Amino acid sequence: MSTTTLFDSTTLGALTVPNRIAMAPMTRSRAAVDGTPTELMSTYYAQRATAGLIIAEGTHPTAAGRIGPGAPGLHQDAHRLGWSYVANAVHDAGGRIFVQLMHAGRLAHPSFLPDGLHPVAPSDIAARAEVYTAGGRKAAVRPQALTHEQILDVIDDFAQSAVRAMAAGMDGVEIHAANGYLLHQFLAENANLRTDGWGGSLDARIRLTVEVVRAVAAAIGPHRVGLRISPGNQFGGLVEQAPEATYTALVQELAQDGLAYLHLVETGTNLDDRIRAVWPSALVIAPMAGRPGDVTKVNAANAWLRRGADLVAFGRGFLANADLVERLRVGAPLNALAPHGLYGGDHRGYTDYPTLEQLPAVDA
Repeated sequence: MSTTTLFDSTTLGALTVPNRIAMAPMTRSRAAVDGTPTELMSTYYAQRATAGLIIAEGTHPTAAGRIGPGAPGLHQDAHRLGWSYVANAVHDAGGRIFVQLMHAGRLAHPSFLPDGLHPVAPSDIAARAEVYTAGGRKAAVRPQALTHEQILDVIDDFAQSAVRAMAAGMDGVEIHAANGYLLHQFLAENANLRTDGWGGSLDARIRLTVEVVRAVAAAIGPHRVGLRISPGNQFGGLVEQAPEATYTALVQELAQDGLAYLHLVETGTNLDDRIRAVWPSALVIAPMAGRPGDVTKVNAANAWLRRGADLVAFGRGFLANADLVERLRVGAPLNALAPHGLYGGDHRGYTDYPTLEQLPAVDA
């Protein structure tokens, strides 16, 4: 019996990918001041086009959802045009790319929001967290609680942003309901104290994520939509009292919607296998174990393929290794991550890492 490897092809919705290594979405803060993707971003993503799927960094679907300076947006025509250059560059290099739509919610900050906008959230509770700003890290501020009408606007913002993504030539979009951002805030009991139809009961807490996903799917087709979740993740000060119940209900609710994939950040609990069991289409897993080139990471990836994952997401390994797929294939060592350029800056620590072909030959 053959064993599935990281280098076998598979499908996500209507998309065929040549290998099972996904590039995880990672904030790099290289967009223009207004959130428009830059030529440098096109180079960066095109360099990494050998990934089975690139999931581009968190991108705000509305101005109030920005996560920080240099974060890209997708709610203006200029943003769409900028992303079209990225999509074209990746496709010209033979790759496939989804863009992740992410609303920061209470993890935004007034210092980088335009036009006097203020962070919003399910309830007016400040995160016990610091936010990255142009002036350094600052304490998160108390957000404004969204009204019912504003929540409906958020849903529409996601859908319209997805339409722009398709107009830009993207292969699809990933909805970010993880890592402490707005949709995750609605899922978490300590951030969502609402007692209306958007909070209180389990069904009400999952409602916004469900409605965003379905609005986006209706706008661009479910086969072009992925969803990312991170059950129990405490990023941004979130505390989920019963992640097993919350995420089982969420996944079951969306299980028959025909989405391209579910992107699960591994929890290390029985919930991981429970989600695999109830999710009928492709599963992208982000394992917890090891550094990208370590045997532990590769073993964890292969173990997850045996457990039923369809793709494995690698994050930091892609930062310094545009050719990560080939390095993993041949067992080559990885470039060390530079101490500069992780968030913001120019090409240094971003597009200047050498590939295997560019390294000097070593005499036998």
